Amino acid sequence: MDLSVRKSDLLRELQLFQGIIERKNTIPVLANILIETKGNNEVQLLATDLEVGLRSKCPAAVTKQGSLTIPAKKLYEIVRALPETNIKIQQSAKETVKVSAEKFNSRMQTLPREDFPTLPEITSKTMVSLPRDVLREMVTKTQFAITGEDTRYFLNGALFILELGEMSLIATDGHRLALVSVKRDQKVSQKGKKDQTENLKAILPKKTLWELSRLLVDGEGDVQYECGENHLFFEVDNRQLISRVIDAQFPAYERVIPQGNDKQVEFERDRLTGAIKRVALLSSERSRAVKINIKKNVADITSSSPEVGEATETLVVDYKGSPLEICFNAQYILDFLGAVDSDSVQLEFKDETSQAVMRPIGDGVCDYTYVIMPMRV
Repeated sequence: MDLSVRKSDLLRELQLFQGIIERKNTIPVLANILIETKGNNEVQLLATDLEVGLRSKCPAAVTKQGSLTIPAKKLYEIVRALPETNIKIQQSAKETVKVSAEKFNSRMQTLPREDFPTLPEITSKTMVSLPRDVLREMVTKTQFAITGEDTRYFLNGALFILELGEMSLIATDGHRLALVSVKRDQKVSQKGKKDQTENLKAILPKKTLWELSRLLVDGEGDVQYECGENHLFFEVDNRQLISRVIDAQFPAYERVIPQGNDKQVEFERDRLTGAIKRVALLSSERSRAVKINIKKNVADITSSSPEVGEATETLVVDYKGSPLEICFNAQYILDFLGAVDSDSVQLEFKDETSQAVMRPIGDGVCDYTYVIMPMRV
């Protein structure tokens, strides 16, 4: 292999691989990135941790065809440290590669191409087109609610439901649930066939959502999506994200959403965010509990900790119902408030022990429901 590539082009792609590479993996080749030439003016990059993989392309002047695997983290650090110039990658001897630019020269160890795992290819003739901005908003409003507990692996992802008239994304950790739904139109895929999607469901792993959100930050154009038998495929700006499907039964989330909450109170989002942040400073570090004491046109946000002290902040609200005190994990509320852009949010509840619901008022094109369990302290 012998090629030359612009630093800015290569660095842009290598940045996207850093979250996928597992540096402590027991399989050494998974710490490497596979570089393969495609014709005389393009090079393909590929990395995987066996759960999530990414294919990407980069313009290059290819003098000699070839393929090799090279340590992804070290290559990224070298490229990032170089000035804006052309970088040469040359396979010099067996299991070594030379990376050079201007007066800089380096030699790195490679691992055999044959050791690198083979990732699945798209086999279906149709892909579903998803609106980019809407998908990015849906991921932002749900990914924080995914659990990190490996023992409940079926919750280590978000349920993606794709229907002809609607698509939804649902995440829960057992203490809260985030549900985003948006209406969608039937579209024609890039391959020219009509979208025949009907109640397509898949659990997207947490890492997949994180990497997808990174791919959606810049660029334009719709996202092409396909759900295979064991893998999911997302095509974003000529990059392809490949993910294993979590083979599990997602909880019956519909039962969690309360239907009888007859009390509502509206808050200014920025004022509620500030009050929760300030009051939570004196909450218990273990529980992060804050109480919301709601009475006529007033809401007192309070916290207390035997080791630290107590804090209170009063907000003026529009509320005419009977007085009620309800307790929540402060971080759960802040996660929701940080994911919405609306000026106001609504809290719906029935009593001190039943599930409460938070919703943005007039925020975006998505229907957003956030269910949160009260705490008993």
